[in-house]
Amino acid sequence: MMKDSIETPNQIESDHKMKAILQYEFGGPEVMKYEETPMPDLKPGEVRVRVHAIGVNPPDWYLRDGYKMLPPEWQPQVPFPVILGTDISGVVEALADDVLEFSVGEEVYAMVRFPSYGPSRAYAEYVTVPASELARKPSGISHIEAAAAPMSLLTAWQFMIELGHNEPNPLQAHTHHPVPLKGKRVLVNGAAGGVGNFAVQLAKWQGAYVIAVASGKHEAFLRDLGIDEFIDYTKTQPEKVAHEIDLVIDSVGGPASGRFLQTLNKNGALFPIFPLGFSGNEEAEKLGVIVSATQVRSSGSQLAKIAPLLSNGTIRVAIDSTFLLADAQLAHKRAEQGHIQGKIVLTVD
Repeated sequence: MMKDSIETPNQIESDHKMKAILQYEFGGPEVMKYEETPMPDLKPGEVRVRVHAIGVNPPDWYLRDGYKMLPPEWQPQVPFPVILGTDISGVVEALADDVLEFSVGEEVYAMVRFPSYGPSRAYAEYVTVPASELARKPSGISHIEAAAAPMSLLTAWQFMIELGHNEPNPLQAHTHHPVPLKGKRVLVNGAAGGVGNFAVQLAKWQGAYVIAVASGKHEAFLRDLGIDEFIDYTKTQPEKVAHEIDLVIDSVGGPASGRFLQTLNKNGALFPIFPLGFSGNEEAEKLGVIVSATQVRSSGSQLAKIAPLLSNGTIRVAIDSTFLLADAQLAHKRAEQGHIQGKIVLTVD
C-alpha cells in the first residue's frame, strides 16, 4: 500500500497553475494577455508570495513596447513570454529551506528583481522574490497602498536619502550622491506623480523648503502634503520664477531638464529622474552645479527602513486608480492618458 503524500507549501511547484498577464511580443496594451501559466518554482534564497496588489510603473510600459525610447544598443534582449511588473504586496505562501528571516503567512512587500527582465515578475497571482528584496508590509496601510510604494519611493529614497548600493551607474561615470536637505530650498518638478509626490514628502521630512511644480488641478493635493510654494506650469514657466534653489528633483526628466539649471544656486544640484536626452552638462559645469542621476535597484533593507514612515503616516501613498489584474490593459490605457495623481494599482481577487 502506498503511503499518502502530504504536500507542504515548499513542494508546491510548477505543476500548479496561476493566472498572470503574459505578453509574447512588444506593442500596445493589447499585447498583454490574461492567461493561466505555471506557478513559479521556488529556488534557494527565495520566498513565494501570494500577491494581493501590484503597483504599475513607467518601466512596465517601457518594457511592454520594447523600450523604444532607448538607443538600439541599450534595448534589452527580452525572453518571451514575459510577465511585466515589479511592485507587489501580499502574503508569504512558501519559503526556500535556506530562508529563515520570514515566515509563511507574513504580509510583505517588494520591488522584484529590478533592473532585470524575465518571466517571473509581478503581474501574477504568485511571484517568487529573493529574500534580500523583500520586507514586511507596513502595518498601518493596505496591500493596495503598499504595492503602490516600492519603485517610486525607492527611486526618491535612492536619489535623495541613501543610494544604498555599490553597483556601477549605467547612466554616468561618477557615483550618485544624495545631498543634505535640511534647511535647503528644493524644487520638485512633476510633483504630483508617482516619484514626485514621494520626493515632496521626503524633502519635507528632512526639513527642506519645498516648491512643487504641477498642473493646477493637483495644487490642493500637494498643499495637503505640506508644500511651501506651488507653481502651475500650465500658467507659468517654473524656470522663469524659481530662484536660489539648492536642489531640483525633476521627476519628468528628459531633454527639457536643462532649463532648471538657471534656477540653481552655485553648488546646487539637479537630479533628473529620467536623464536620457539631457544635454546641459557643459552649462552645468560653467554654472558650478551638479547634475546627477542613478538607476533604482531592489532593496529589501531600504523597504524595511521605509516601512515605519509609511505605517505612521509620515509618508502617505496616493492612489490614482485601481484595476483588476485581468484588466491590466485598462490600467496601461489609463497610464497613457497622463496627469496621474499618485499611482495606478492592480488588484488580485
